[in-house]
Amino acid sequence: MVEVSEQFLIDGKEFRIISGAVHYFRILPEYWRDRLEKLKNMGCNTVEFYIPWNFHEEKQGRFDWSGRRDVVRFMELAQELGLYMIVRTSPYTCGEWEFGGLPSWLLKDRGMRLRCSYPPYLAAVKAYYEKLMPKLVPFQQDRGGGIILIQIENEYGYYGNDSSYLRFLADTMRRLGITVPFVTSDGPWSRASFKNGSLPGVWPTGNFGSQVEKQFAAMKDYMDSPFPLMCMEFWCGWFDAWGGIHHTSDLAQNVKDLEDVLRLGHVNFYMFEGGTNFGFSAGRNATEAHADITSYDYDAILTEDGQLTEKYRAFKEVIARHTPIAEVPLSTAIKRKAYGTLECSGKVDLFSALPALAEPRQSPYPLCMEELDQSGGFLLYRTKLAPYEEALSLRFDRAADRAAVFEDGIRIAALLNEELSTGIKREKGTAGATLDLLFENVGRVNFGPLLEVQRKGIAGNLIVNDHVQYGFEHFGLPLDEAQLSRLDFAAGWRKGLPAFYRFAFEADESCDTFLDCEGFAKGVAFINGFNLGRFWEIGPQKRLYIPAPLVRKGRNELIVFESEGKAQATVTLCDSTAWA
Repeated sequence: MVEVSEQFLIDGKEFRIISGAVHYFRILPEYWRDRLEKLKNMGCNTVEFYIPWNFHEEKQGRFDWSGRRDVVRFMELAQELGLYMIVRTSPYTCGEWEFGGLPSWLLKDRGMRLRCSYPPYLAAVKAYYEKLMPKLVPFQQDRGGGIILIQIENEYGYYGNDSSYLRFLADTMRRLGITVPFVTSDGPWSRASFKNGSLPGVWPTGNFGSQVEKQFAAMKDYMDSPFPLMCMEFWCGWFDAWGGIHHTSDLAQNVKDLEDVLRLGHVNFYMFEGGTNFGFSAGRNATEAHADITSYDYDAILTEDGQLTEKYRAFKEVIARHTPIAEVPLSTAIKRKAYGTLECSGKVDLFSALPALAEPRQSPYPLCMEELDQSGGFLLYRTKLAPYEEALSLRFDRAADRAAVFEDGIRIAALLNEELSTGIKREKGTAGATLDLLFENVGRVNFGPLLEVQRKGIAGNLIVNDHVQYGFEHFGLPLDEAQLSRLDFAAGWRKGLPAFYRFAFEADESCDTFLDCEGFAKGVAFINGFNLGRFWEIGPQKRLYIPAPLVRKGRNELIVFESEGKAQATVTLCDSTAWA
């Protein structure tokens, strides 16, 4: 039995939590055991992880718990290694993950209110919990499993103060069989943010990366009753955004702060290993000009591809001074390899490929991605001007995030964020032209008060020459494996347009490798149909991680979708990562 009062107890004995965050959804299943073994060997007794709702219910009512999404298998591996678990369940997780873990289909409801007591939102959460909680119940410590804590929401005090909503989440989990103690986690920067995210009788924990004594003192002051002190997110690194720097931490300061945490309370390292935002899963902070990069390296204790770091060795020395470490042998052989430079073997521009990729959906007015049941990727709108009209001005009412504008197949503008509402003006256009508007969802905001305005594509109108333009075809481009399989590289290619480029290589062994798209501007890369994530020449990330399980012995196919019309004839597979 797990008890939380002035002390944290397991089966009546005081227990110090030394935990690390490992996100199963950012790591391929073949590497889960390796990462957990390394966590245990550093001296951790617990693993912490989110469960992103949108990872398991991307389409409403269609749940996926298989393969990369097999959270039950991840929990089984943790238990086999003798690790306890802290589960930070949805509905909202943040974690620099697309939409903070919320499924985008919630926004099909134009009146949707998130993270509060809005009945349709609560009904969706309840339906999800009815599928999720039965998977967690058998793994609870009081049933012989490893789950010792479950979190209610995440950093809610930063977002709102609807305590009845938090109570609904807790009560729903209890009705569905959750019996272990609950926790909340919030920043200790103010009394309001800390207390707004808490509930009476629930263990409140804090998220911070420095000034341990000061933060713990503030938390103690904010608590209504005595609880142990725990840093639920000990930030020993930080995430990166496109166009920014690659963050690294001060190791000496990290070590001092860790000593203070272990002297005063409990700790969860955020992150132990960050992993990778494969596909279109990277989120965005509203304060950043651009979305987060594909790598979630985080300057974590393990690198993105699971390598031990100096931080790992230093933290292990600190932990060893506080508790004995029982190591296990590492069971997974991991090797890096440079497969070399690959020549392009086929290319097709987007407009030539379009007839095979997507059937158009007609509407008198533009529909956003969510209304078209599409979460990520790209969406192409096509509309035709009247034969007597030129597009001399063009702007959008309520649109996101990034749009390339083409007139009769020629690119005339690229607009990002606020530029979409200011639009373009010009002195000459083509009467009766066909306008193609290629919208990209660069990542839904994952933190802060803007969650409810994350509809992608055109959520309002296209305004041409100060009037609303009507009559649209919509071509959904989620760029999933099924869609990629329909590419016809003989359909034609024109310079300067968004295009798909094909490369192939032979592998005599499956190794970790890194894709360098030097000479390409911006886009997405795929190996054997698997979406590796976004690349962008502005950095700081310069190469995309390809884990060995994605590399087949024999022939492999790489496809690069480049959205800006800038490409070259080769890509390179390297044996190391690189930062700008």
